[in-house]
Amino acid sequence: MKKSISIIGSGFSSLSSACYMAKAGYKVTIYEKNNTLGGRARQYLNEGFTFDIGPTWYWMPDVFEKFFADFGKKPSDYYTLEKLDPAYQVYFGENDSITIPGSFEEICEIFEKEEKGSSKHLRKFIKAAKDNYEIAVKDIVYRPGISPLELITPKTAIRVGQFFSTIKKQVRKKIKSQKLIQILEFPVLFLGAKPSNTPAFYNFMNYADFGLGTWHPKGGMYKVIEGMVTLAKQLGVEFKNNSAVQSINVNEKNEVKSITVNNEEIVTDLLLSGADYHHTETLLGTNLRQYSEKYWDNRVFAPSSLLFYVGFSEKLKNVEHHTLFFDTNFDVHAKDIYDTPRWPENPLFYASFPSITDSSFAPEGKEAGTFLIPLAPGIEDTKEIREKYFNIIIERLERLTNQDVKQNIIFKESYCVNDFIEDYNSYKGNAYGLANILTQTAFLRPNIKSKKVKNLYFTGQLTVPGPGVPPSLISGKIASDLILKNHLS
Repeated sequence: MKKSISIIGSGFSSLSSACYMAKAGYKVTIYEKNNTLGGRARQYLNEGFTFDIGPTWYWMPDVFEKFFADFGKKPSDYYTLEKLDPAYQVYFGENDSITIPGSFEEICEIFEKEEKGSSKHLRKFIKAAKDNYEIAVKDIVYRPGISPLELITPKTAIRVGQFFSTIKKQVRKKIKSQKLIQILEFPVLFLGAKPSNTPAFYNFMNYADFGLGTWHPKGGMYKVIEGMVTLAKQLGVEFKNNSAVQSINVNEKNEVKSITVNNEEIVTDLLLSGADYHHTETLLGTNLRQYSEKYWDNRVFAPSSLLFYVGFSEKLKNVEHHTLFFDTNFDVHAKDIYDTPRWPENPLFYASFPSITDSSFAPEGKEAGTFLIPLAPGIEDTKEIREKYFNIIIERLERLTNQDVKQNIIFKESYCVNDFIEDYNSYKGNAYGLANILTQTAFLRPNIKSKKVKNLYFTGQLTVPGPGVPPSLISGKIASDLILKNHLS
């Protein structure tokens, strides 16, 4: 008889693990508290418009290729990818922006035009970033975070200094233009930390940006979720929607014996949680929790977000599919997220207009816009505050891009701290998990395997390797590999 594994949550890491565990011969059941699958990567549909509720960037395509290849498949078996050119646009002031092309050679030309001699430094920087990418993404990040020795290889040993320097120092060593500095520091925001706190080794994110490029799955990121769900079902995974896990039941040997779902006790041989790590441990007795409330309160979390999903009655001008608004002081905004948590006075923000390149996102002649302001988790979240910030960013959008859009708004829907807590049991309403700073890297992150419950495991953004969609796919593989190593089916 097949061993059973129950998986909590249906986000990227859970789906990844489910596929690997089913392939290995386990009876896999996913329990999702919401009525749709995908975790944070769900979809919002309204009046003919489509929005990705969560992730909108498709970076590191090789990680997706590697995942599907493990099952004899390709991403193209499930969705169609398009490389964006331009990749994105960054605004620094009124009618003052830099558009990043789809090819590295053209990017070098853009840099040289902005700052003479900078392209030479950029080539050197990206070469080093590519070397780090080869080491990190193709090797180190697939390790389970059990021991510090996992980080020590002949290649990392000669780069040890990069773990104690920062992206901020590395970028500013040769480049002087503030605009180019912001463009080079932007990718590490995907890791959920300030460039001044992110180890220089993580410059591999710059290779992901300039080297591998920005892609778009036709129909949006939810098409990736649908592809993974299809693969999981082909492998025999069973899905239970509207199935919130109420408790984890443990026997006298400190083993999970069952879970309670919608007041029904379900026996299971193994349990893997892709849900919020802190929340999952609250489903256990206090004596079986590895990490105290004080522990969680002292962690450095990646930001939460205030998001708006907006339907416009007309096409927008002077923006790209991905558009960043860096016309205010990043350091000040970062302090409002990480140092003295509060609502930022002049927030940076990001906007996605996928209907510019993908007609499926909006009715003909109309535009779908997603706006995101990064925020400190745990701050006050009210309807009035959301409305205030919507007006701030729409007025900025109009001024910076020299167009009137407010009168073209058909509808808007917001999503913020309270929604992250309600929908995902997210600790303090964080959106991206734990920040990837030196003291929260690899073995210093919460464990994939519970130290107190023998057959309980974790996957996702709060454990190894960290925040982001590709790391979540990898986390699912790491967790399943560790389970298979410890529990032969």
